Amino acid sequence: MDIAAAKSKSTSRLTLGYLICVSAAICWSFTGILIRYLTVNYHIPPLTLAFWRDLFMVLALTATFALANPERLHLERRHWSFFVLFGFEVSLFNSLWTISVALNGAAVATVLAYSSVAFTAVLGRWLLHERLNSMKVLAVTLCLLGCVFVSGAYAASAWQINPVGIVTGLLSGLAFAGYSLMGRVAGQRGVNPWTTLNYSFILAVPFLLAYNLFARWLPAGTASTQFFWLGGAVLGWALLVFLSIGPTIGGFGLYSVGLTYLPASVANLIATLEPVMTAIMAFILLGERLSAPQWFGSALVIGGVIIIRLSEGR
Repeated sequence: MDIAAAKSKSTSRLTLGYLICVSAAICWSFTGILIRYLTVNYHIPPLTLAFWRDLFMVLALTATFALANPERLHLERRHWSFFVLFGFEVSLFNSLWTISVALNGAAVATVLAYSSVAFTAVLGRWLLHERLNSMKVLAVTLCLLGCVFVSGAYAASAWQINPVGIVTGLLSGLAFAGYSLMGRVAGQRGVNPWTTLNYSFILAVPFLLAYNLFARWLPAGTASTQFFWLGGAVLGWALLVFLSIGPTIGGFGLYSVGLTYLPASVANLIATLEPVMTAIMAFILLGERLSAPQWFGSALVIGGVIIIRLSEGR
């Protein structure tokens, strides 16, 4: 009886973890579109955008916790060195992702970022001793192929001749894998996922500030010491604030919670639903019709998630 109860509890945790990570993917599906809109229409440098996005996010979270849940602001001294490293990793991920969207467009940048599923599966096996069996390899393959078809990145025109952009996108995938693994470690250390989210981004802000202050060492147009780039563009600032406290807090927050329920490699696989969600929402909200390759890619991603769910359930 005890074994059956334990098995039922484990299954419930898995199901809840999947639902949380799917919700994170829905929130994240807005980020690439908003970042692309801001960098194209307002020409805001990617690292300047990343700085404001993180700053607005931590201000909103810190204020909310201070008023409603002060214990979320407590971080034990023994965790600080880990979180400084975590903050540096978050700054790299946010910087590389934002630059990749600016260089490659939202579609290709999304596909390159989700090369993280392969990195996470391999690194999770090596560093955290997570399982890497044939079913997980199959799920990784299906999800990667599905992202390619959903985003339209199978067309040569989507990639163009942009080696810097491609390398940046692949590095963003590696950085996303690092974020997933460090989030998992924070959960194993007993740190609340919302505290993890807040402090990892708080400690990322100084690094992003430094990247902009020393912009002369970076490619032209990547960063700027002119922080108030948007000036009096009310709509631009409004979209940036919405990006920070909506898709960013929702996506990263739910994903951090999901990492307390699921292995990092599994949570990262579920996150590949993001481009599928983007395509579906564009169909529902904007009337954009999904092409046959997009429907095929969606089926591949959903199939990969189902396979890993069944595998983990067993």
